Amino acid sequence: MIKELAKMIDHSILHPTMTDEDLLRDCKVAVKYDVASVCVKPYMVRMAAEYLRGTDVMVGCVTGFPAGNSTIEVKVFETETACRDGAEEIDMVINIGKALSGEWEYIEKEVGAVTKACHTNGAIVKVIIETDYVTRDEDKIKLCKICTKTGADFVKTSSGFGFVKDRNGRFSYTGATVPDLKLMRQHSGPEVLVKAAGGIRTLDQLLAVREAGCSRCGATATVAIMEEAIRRFET
Repeated sequence: MIKELAKMIDHSILHPTMTDEDLLRDCKVAVKYDVASVCVKPYMVRMAAEYLRGTDVMVGCVTGFPAGNSTIEVKVFETETACRDGAEEIDMVINIGKALSGEWEYIEKEVGAVTKACHTNGAIVKVIIETDYVTRDEDKIKLCKICTKTGADFVKTSSGFGFVKDRNGRFSYTGATVPDLKLMRQHSGPEVLVKAAGGIRTLDQLLAVREAGCSRCGATATVAIMEEAIRRFET
């Protein structure tokens, strides 16, 4: 059970303030618990690949992150560069404005182009639909169908940075929810996996998203989650 849970986790090293020293520290965390991957900023890919050489932890990288506003050509270039630098997985953010406008042909072209770039370079792609911004179920369903059609490997809830201003002017963030994950699992093809990201900080939350049909989970609270798993399941 412990190993299975560890291999659900993509250990996130994405905050703008994180330094090269933080990268080394968190790669050591990833190796200690033998998680699935680290997910790093583009300039960190080469360093992460070197740190993790010879381990069973993969290197992932983000594309169009966090707002999804880059052109398709830039996202493809960023993907190809990350793959050349050693990334085995790419987490791409869709063009959120295009999705909210219902410009599905654009989204399909974008996801298809990045997916092709990933697969050509032996990497897998996780498509971030940013459920804090794309809130209508019918739009989430359409995005899952597009990801299925274009051959994407995963659909993913969030970037972790989709903060929304509430009516009081305060910024809030929801991230992954069980209803969204069940919806995404239901409306994605059987070959498309689901990744939860955003707000998963405890073992119980990890178990809940697993029960909802997730194969992966983005996390920064890896140490807390895994230490609780060890306490609970090793005894």
